[in-house]
Amino acid sequence: MYTNAAIAEHLSDVRILAVADEVAESLYGDTLKELRPDLILAAGDLPFDYLENLVSRTDVPLLYVPGNHDPALKLGDSTFEGLSPKYDGSGPPGCINVDGRIEQAAGLWIAGLGGSIRYNEGPNRYTQREMRWRARKLAWRARLSRRRIDILLTHAPAAGLGDAGDPAHVGFDAFHRLVLRLRPRMHIHGHVRKFGPKNEDLRLGETVIVNAIPYRVLEL
Repeated sequence: MYTNAAIAEHLSDVRILAVADEVAESLYGDTLKELRPDLILAAGDLPFDYLENLVSRTDVPLLYVPGNHDPALKLGDSTFEGLSPKYDGSGPPGCINVDGRIEQAAGLWIAGLGGSIRYNEGPNRYTQREMRWRARKLAWRARLSRRRIDILLTHAPAAGLGDAGDPAHVGFDAFHRLVLRLRPRMHIHGHVRKFGPKNEDLRLGETVIVNAIPYRVLEL
């Protein structure tokens, strides 16, 4: 019979490197090796060669969603393909685009939604109404999978939970309902840079909300 300590040791934590928006020069050096991530999650607006560098040097899964400054990426229609997308675009080699998808990596289930509020024309930019529709489809996929989602990975934050007041950095209302429906253990996002002292992580229900800019090391 396992004791609590034995169970904790047996079910070891997954070490996650979350990155977003800003290139962390230190990750090109020894810092990446010292962090020893089991999984890398990228929340958008990062150069593809940077992500390729991270995945090639760690040899662990890297899942990402596109940001509003990323190019348009093509995904195959996964409606009847199960959970995993068939990627046919030009994203970073060796990395998995989970925009609008659900994927398992390092024993965790990750759901993703890329893009920001539409403040002008360009790829990966959505109105509140458009994101509500995208969030509903993702929630439907999660329900069909009958899996508990561990992490919701998005580029933009939820409205009022880590967003900003200017038109380009308003968060999405739909993410409130999505978080409460999926009940992920973490919601990881980028898009909104915080200056000055680090703010504490926010919460929505049981979910911890994490701003990953430029990078965070997390454990689940």
